[in-house]
Amino acid sequence: MPHKMTLTGSAIGPLREYDRYVAFDMREKGSPSAPKGLKKSTFISYTVFVAKKAFNKTGLTKKSIMHEKILIQGEPTLDIPIDECPGEIGVICFQITVLPNKNDKEANESNDKKEAKQEVSKAQQEVADTKQEEKQESVAKEAKPVHPEVNETPVQEKKAAPQKKQQPIQPKGTKDVVSFEDIIVPEAFLKTRPNPVKTEEVIEFVKRTGHLDKPLTIEKETKVLKDGYRRYIVAKTLKMDKVPVVYEHQK
Repeated sequence: MPHKMTLTGSAIGPLREYDRYVAFDMREKGSPSAPKGLKKSTFISYTVFVAKKAFNKTGLTKKSIMHEKILIQGEPTLDIPIDECPGEIGVICFQITVLPNKNDKEANESNDKKEAKQEVSKAQQEVADTKQEEKQESVAKEAKPVHPEVNETPVQEKKAAPQKKQQPIQPKGTKDVVSFEDIIVPEAFLKTRPNPVKTEEVIEFVKRTGHLDKPLTIEKETKVLKDGYRRYIVAKTLKMDKVPVVYEHQK
């Protein structure tokens, strides 16, 4: 059985297009500490082969692939002609994911803080405007001439109709909702088969309520599944585009 492998990094050469797939070269640094008596390992070069359909879903281009950090899951191959595979190891990719850029993350956090400050400033301004209006109304009442009281027929207040309790659209504890296609399933899960009876119970629950019974647990940065493989199978069976999640450090 072929050995599964995971690579992270950026392309070190131009993207090459073929009939049904694309190829590019990557490299990973070896272990920083070699066994005693052996030389430290050097970089290993890989040639990655990805189906065009899977590659196009990532949004990568010939230019951006040289700058984006990507995660590759696949298996080594020896069946590629050497002129198409300049790397030391050829890898047939079955999962490719663009990892978030650190600079983009910091920029988003900065924008979030800026928007939060603007919201606080806006709220303070609204409070100040309200106080000013109340002060003006108070002054107007004091200056208003007194009129004889007129008996008015009291208006019966309508009882507010009880609001219908809304069902939650996501399970309790949900921290975020992500695209189903973004979730990466480790090999350890793929080798298991959840209890079909319990899986069918969860499917019936989703059909009845419109959402999963619990969120999936994933790593925030890589979207790698950590817990909830049965619910992942249910979401895949019911073709759910979005799934509720919690992040591993928020459990």
